Amino acid sequence: MTQYERMISELPYRGDAETRAMMRENKRRLYEYNHLPPERWHEEEALLRCILGKVGSEIHIEQPFHCDYGRHIEVGDNFYANYNLVVLDVAKVKIGSNVFCAPNVGIYTAGHPVHSELRNAGWEYGIGIEIGDSVWIGGNAVILPGVKIGSNVVIGAGSVVCKDIPSNVVAAGNPCRPLRGITKDDRTYYFKRRAFDVSPEDF
Repeated sequence: MTQYERMISELPYRGDAETRAMMRENKRRLYEYNHLPPERWHEEEALLRCILGKVGSEIHIEQPFHCDYGRHIEVGDNFYANYNLVVLDVAKVKIGSNVFCAPNVGIYTAGHPVHSELRNAGWEYGIGIEIGDSVWIGGNAVILPGVKIGSNVVIGAGSVVCKDIPSNVVAAGNPCRPLRGITKDDRTYYFKRRAFDVSPEDF
């Protein structure tokens, strides 16, 4: 197996000329995207479709955006990410539909061995991450290798997600953990105890 084949198989690997060339090519595409002037913003979606491996309908990522390969990232419909999204996609990152990321979200499939001899010898690894539908990830949250987040989840700002999170919960903290379930009562409020001033029929 090549080092790239080892990498995408979630086996220990060492970066080589092939992986570095792939990353350089992706950096070229990212440079073009991150320097897209406002008057050319209509080109955003086409450029993102050249960067990412799979894209549904309606995608918007605020500049700057950074990732390793791009091709290993899959997103569903209606994806939005605010400034400074960083995805280390040395393994697969699968994101569902209606997912929103606040500023400075990090999604990291990449890791290094704990033992310094192995780490210093250049070994690293990537373990895939999966995020379900209708997930809101708060600002400065970090999602670590191997994590699976269910659907209809809110991840609080500043969380470090190192374990799986089930569906239909608000989760937060370091380490991130479920705090409570999401219920129909949450339709009443938009922030803490501040009620919506529009009727549910208008949603």
